Amino acid sequence: MRKTTVEIDDQLIARVRILLGTSSIKETIHQALLEVERREARRREIRALVEMDGLDLRDEEVMGSAWRY
Repeated sequence: MRKTTVEIDDQLIARVRILLGTSSIKETIHQALLEVERREARRREIRALVEMDGLDLRDEEVMGSAWRY
């Protein structure tokens, strides 16, 4: 980890701090960066589902053994 100096909009940090439920600037920035990372992972997963990338849902043998309710 490294220390750095940046100019940050105080009002933006305050709003994001409330949204994330964080208590410090460092924690707010850290959680915001993690949220961006998680959002991108969700976006990739959604795209894979939409495109059925890597899924065997079209394979009749696989779907024949799928749980049915």
